[in-house]
Amino acid sequence: MHKSRRSFIKKTSASAIALSFGGILPGFSAKSYSKIVGANEKILVAGMGVNSRGLAVAKNFASQTNCEVLHICDVDSRASKICIDQVSKIQKQSPKNTPDFRKALEDKDLDVLIVTAPDHWHAPASLLACAAGKHVYLEKPCSHNPKEGEMLVESAKKHSRVMQMGNQRRSWPNVAAAIKELHAGVIGRPYYAKTWYTNNRASIGTGKKVTVPAWLNFDLWQGPAPRMAFQDNLIHYNWHWFWHWGTGEALNNGTHMVDLARWGLGVDFPTKVNSSGGRYRYTDDWETPDTQLISIEFANKSLITWEGRSCNGKLDEEQSVGVIFYAENGSMLIESGNSYKIFDLKNKLIKEVKNNFEIDPRNLQNPSQQLDALHIQNFFDGIRKGTPVISDIDGGYKSTLLMQLGNIAQRTGRTLNIDSNNGHIINDQDAMKFWSRSYEPGWEPKV
Repeated sequence: MHKSRRSFIKKTSASAIALSFGGILPGFSAKSYSKIVGANEKILVAGMGVNSRGLAVAKNFASQTNCEVLHICDVDSRASKICIDQVSKIQKQSPKNTPDFRKALEDKDLDVLIVTAPDHWHAPASLLACAAGKHVYLEKPCSHNPKEGEMLVESAKKHSRVMQMGNQRRSWPNVAAAIKELHAGVIGRPYYAKTWYTNNRASIGTGKKVTVPAWLNFDLWQGPAPRMAFQDNLIHYNWHWFWHWGTGEALNNGTHMVDLARWGLGVDFPTKVNSSGGRYRYTDDWETPDTQLISIEFANKSLITWEGRSCNGKLDEEQSVGVIFYAENGSMLIESGNSYKIFDLKNKLIKEVKNNFEIDPRNLQNPSQQLDALHIQNFFDGIRKGTPVISDIDGGYKSTLLMQLGNIAQRTGRTLNIDSNNGHIINDQDAMKFWSRSYEPGWEPKV
């Protein structure tokens, strides 16, 4: 049975089908969410990192009728148990408890690795999965540093694997419709995209070096990162704010909206990047900026900016997150949900497309389950049919890189000049030190 199932997937992957935005589950609605129908053969997946966001993603995959979660992989035994229990209530078969995801990759029946572990694991785990012949669904950011992103693009190509980054808004129907209108010239040529993210995050305090909890395999949690002592304010979420493992708010949330900005402006690599900001709100162990302004210029006379306010949640354009495009004949606001507005040059609202799904952009675990199912199904179509995925790793890397360059500009304290052909930093050896990172001996990632 498994042989015929894998033969089915192999055969259907051979035929490429052109993708149109109107062709993604036409007539999809909140009521029809539970009735998504795919092929009779299920795609078998493993979830890596299932404490919070990973739990939501695993449950969403399990909810797809053409999918089965085969393995749950987590260094936290408590998180594994919770995820296995909840996934088992959704699908007929209980997933296997496989703490080390590398063991799951040895399963010949496995088709997909879902990577929802911390940022420092994103690229190394995906590279191992590709080398093992698995497709990859990779949450943003795709990598901890630019070099890893380049390796991902190379690996997906080398091993002919489908790799979809989890910037799910590319699959939200009204967002896609907004970008289509923008490209059609509804407000003329767009030249400036302003993006933002706001929140009211509390202080993480000063951590104490303590004994590693019995429920945690901290060595495997660190994996490719050089070893550091365990402290009590690091796991599970606060690692985002430490450069050693995380990438800050810019990559944590900024990637989503800057990806839409890059898509809307039709740009790839920039010419100039700068950043200002810092850890302003509290004095604690938090290393990355809680307040940051990143400016990204492109050769076609266009600009993207990102404003991150982790510790002051005042709304901008009545939205906690968003992107607004300024153009020759007006502006377009893509809101936090699946909605957008178009204004003329006199600020008159000339079109509004409202959100028809419940969205909570500040929900750390599951802000938009129903809409994200579209992204998952597009990923499955890429595997089964060869359909171009909406957020392939090439595009995912380019959007991730923009924010990584912003962080490099922040850490060096100066403007970066960029080669618009490949995104590399020009004539700045100190800045290029951040292009890659050091690894724990024996854990170095490979294509």
